[in-house]
Amino acid sequence: MNPPQAQALAEGALGVALLHIEGGDLAAARPLLAEAVAGGVSTGANASLFHGAPALEFVLGCAGRTDRGVQAAVDRVVAYRLAAARQRRESARLPHLAEFDLIRGITGLGALLLARRGSSSLLKEVLAYLVSLARPVHTDAGALPGWWSLDLPGHKEMTDGHGNNGMAHGIAGPLALLSLASSRGVHVDGYEGAINEFAGWLDRYGGAYWTSREQLSAGEHPRPAPLRPSWCYGALGIARSHQLAAIALADPARRQAAENSVLAALADPTRLSLITDASLCHGWSGLLTVTRAIAADSPEPDPFAIHIENLRRRVAGGIGELTKPGLLEGRAGARLALNGTHTTGWTRALLIA
Repeated sequence: MNPPQAQALAEGALGVALLHIEGGDLAAARPLLAEAVAGGVSTGANASLFHGAPALEFVLGCAGRTDRGVQAAVDRVVAYRLAAARQRRESARLPHLAEFDLIRGITGLGALLLARRGSSSLLKEVLAYLVSLARPVHTDAGALPGWWSLDLPGHKEMTDGHGNNGMAHGIAGPLALLSLASSRGVHVDGYEGAINEFAGWLDRYGGAYWTSREQLSAGEHPRPAPLRPSWCYGALGIARSHQLAAIALADPARRQAAENSVLAALADPTRLSLITDASLCHGWSGLLTVTRAIAADSPEPDPFAIHIENLRRRVAGGIGELTKPGLLEGRAGARLALNGTHTTGWTRALLIA
């Protein structure tokens, strides 16, 4: 049976409801929320920030609502996922991307817990788990990074595995969450070392969507052809994670380098030509939203202004061509980006704020 798409924050009714909530139109959001929960709320293996009970809690939180029953269900999901991750680690097996990533995994659940009003005892457990990813896994093939995975985001197996670098599915997500938590005063043992480990990895390998075993064994720092500078993969999502790390560790040189990389990407017509739609995940809306966040945290925001205006025009011109209604690849996300507000904190689902 296919999971109910109404509960999918990425493309279902919840994502469209988020647009109405950000606009202050709770009356328009209510029937969409009712549609999302009509068949029950998923707390199974597919429950994540972008699906099921956690997605519902996130949207309700953006509306200023707290449902204790939903939160309790989410806590059970988080506890189960952490226990499974510990068991996997103890058996010296490599994680699947869905164990730790933002879209399907523990990083996304941690982003939700960080967004909660009040404290959550599970948040520090999540952060401690992310710190553990900075320690290598010792396998028959030798020591590999703790987030090395044998599967790609589409569930296809990859021979010898890979180190995923993106914000949506890779190590930039854990880096962003640890950094955001630190900046809000939530720390766990080893967090600074983990931030430095993840950021150092992205310094070496973040120029590619992922790193192969061959590159890792050769110590090769890939210099690929220009890549799409999107939020999900690419320069802007990774640069935001670097900037957040720099803020958390009070590292002005890293912050400046991150901001310079964004300005370079936005001024490069070859890289911008790889953006083909107005979507939030990998299109103009994602670039606009991340650039705004980076500029807001920069001590020198003025150089970003012309790029933000150019990106606004790109989004406005491309919304009508989007065929999906939802958040990550559809019109709801593009309209949220174009509106340029984050009163509800909706951008926390992207781990950029």
